[in-house]
Amino acid sequence: MGLWRLGIDGRVRLARGPAESGPVELLPESLGDLESVLASEHDGLREALDAPGAGPVPPGASILAPVASQDVWAAGVTYSRSRDARNEESGEVHFYDLVYEARRPELFFKSSGPRVRGPGQPVGVRADSTWDVPEPELGLVANAAGRLLGYVVGNDVSSRSIEGENPLYLPQAKCYTGSCSLGPCIVPVDDAPPLADLQIRVLIRRAGSAIFEGTVAVADMRRRPTELLDWLFRAMDFPVGAVLLTGTALIPPSEFALQPQDEVAISINGLGTLRNPVELVGRPDPELATATPVGQPG
Repeated sequence: MGLWRLGIDGRVRLARGPAESGPVELLPESLGDLESVLASEHDGLREALDAPGAGPVPPGASILAPVASQDVWAAGVTYSRSRDARNEESGEVHFYDLVYEARRPELFFKSSGPRVRGPGQPVGVRADSTWDVPEPELGLVANAAGRLLGYVVGNDVSSRSIEGENPLYLPQAKCYTGSCSLGPCIVPVDDAPPLADLQIRVLIRRAGSAIFEGTVAVADMRRRPTELLDWLFRAMDFPVGAVLLTGTALIPPSEFALQPQDEVAISINGLGTLRNPVELVGRPDPELATATPVGQPG
């Protein structure tokens, strides 16, 4: 059973329902939004899901991203495949080997809650980038005390061309309009399959045809979820909780790049499927106007 965030007649309501099939029952309005659920030092997620029902979900309700004002952070180079891909895009300097082996993980800010895209909303690729990819990831939902309460499916869309040009450009490669999507709902840890059984799957379609797909076991991740959360909360406070994406190993080959109108579907067993179309965002770089984008014929 998952916690869903819905838009109904201009208001935000919380609901519950299976991750695979959708929300079925509204929760009391007195619960408020996710701020009150995650601000508690207790398991506010479980308390919300166990609250008395407030009627069926009405027709026309829209599914929103399962995040309100919470920050979304992300971890990098947590899988060996991610380390290899980062080294590939960076050329001869293989300092990502150091990141992968280090005691301290790479953590970076990804998005403010209101900027996150939900199910069915478009994710973006930058107009001034020539090489963009989705990054399917397991998301951790923590309360204000840093306690792991639930999981969510996430997409950390990234510009490999910008990050590969210079690692100090990471914020521009990672943070821009439409670069983060979450959904479809938050599933409590106790209701989700064991971590060792979680599988992340991605399917990318272009003009209706599958052009890339892959699967990875979350168990292949070098870092543990509680370890990553401990580092995130070590010297920062999150009064209404936070979401932390845990990195990816599902990186398309170097000749592939997302294009507008593509569709990305990311599934994690027990957590549901997050689907997003792709759109172009921002302004192009005139100096790149004659460059051939990755994944397109020259």
